Amino acid sequence: MAHGTHFFMNPGPTNIPDRILRAMDKGAIDFTGAEFRAISDECFAGLKRIFKTRQTVLAYAATGHGAWEAALVNLFSPGDKLLLVESGYFSLNWGMRGEAFGLEVETLQNDWRRPFDPARLEARLRADRGHELKAVLVVHCETSTGVLNPIAELRRAIDAARHPALLLVDTISSLACVDFQTDEWVVDVVVAGSQKGLMLPTGMAFTAVSAKALAASAAAKMPRVYWDWKRLLGEGSQAYWNGTAPVHFFYGLREALRMLEEEGLDSVFARHARLAEATRRAVRAWRANAGPEVYASEPGAQSDSVTAVLVPDGYDADKVRQTCLDKFNVSLGGGLDRLKGRVFRIGHLGDLNEPMLLGTLAAVEMTLDLLRVPHGPGGVAAAMAYLTGRD
Repeated sequence: MAHGTHFFMNPGPTNIPDRILRAMDKGAIDFTGAEFRAISDECFAGLKRIFKTRQTVLAYAATGHGAWEAALVNLFSPGDKLLLVESGYFSLNWGMRGEAFGLEVETLQNDWRRPFDPARLEARLRADRGHELKAVLVVHCETSTGVLNPIAELRRAIDAARHPALLLVDTISSLACVDFQTDEWVVDVVVAGSQKGLMLPTGMAFTAVSAKALAASAAAKMPRVYWDWKRLLGEGSQAYWNGTAPVHFFYGLREALRMLEEEGLDSVFARHARLAEATRRAVRAWRANAGPEVYASEPGAQSDSVTAVLVPDGYDADKVRQTCLDKFNVSLGGGLDRLKGRVFRIGHLGDLNEPMLLGTLAAVEMTLDLLRVPHGPGGVAAAMAYLTGRD
């Protein structure tokens, strides 16, 4: 039987702050009334500040996968060709959904440990002289690997190729954790979910949509009803819903946005960067004696949201996770697809501070000792030295 506080250190869903839980602890109100309209207006205005956009933001009662699907069915027609930038499990799943809808998805294959090279994207788009490719799909932070893709540089590659393709970006594990500039980087569609940097329960998804993308959706012929952007923009309002609005999510979202703005976005990003680097310092210490290592191999592309840790050959990452949970009540993320059993993932995003992270790192280090996984000593000490400025 577990005692004490459960340390939930998965890279999504994340810890839900008490302030948000208390904000959701209210009775139902009429979602067609003025009170809810005021709440939703505040939320959509706040979301635009988080997305850093002045354009349209839409919301759904769904997970981030729903926002993926909404983008596909609103923008394209059967047979359209899309270019998918491979980054890991979640990028390939987005492409799989496109294929299920009768879209032709070309995958630019990539080493999962590295960010995608913008020069390769530019070269492929230059070769598409007939502009058959309608869009480029990219995951900003690949949650399965902890690799961050250079969205601004990929945008410049599209422009350098003089290609009209739409740019679609998944920010599900980066929004409100890592700076993302929708308008500055000219991103046409940005998808996000409620359960990570926004610190809410799973079940709400968001899409920032450019004017170019809205124009494309008017000509798209893919069937859609629940996801239809035109319906969601009914009566000229971004708070229009297909069905009943998830009022309690809006209660929580309003509080989450207030918390983020009280801290200040730049401070939120700095906190995530600090905790992420402390995590990486710990893993670098463990790397001695041929121990675990950070899966993302390029320092400039290591995510500030999640660190995937590759265990030495011959050792089971899932056994590390299970032991960490059973012995110390600390929950870590697992490896997905080809990384199953090879990596465990430490989520350091959302409502998190130094003691929570250090407790997690200590639990992992004790687990490595218990399981006799080769590793260097002093991971927690290395993280502490960094956080206190002694290193």
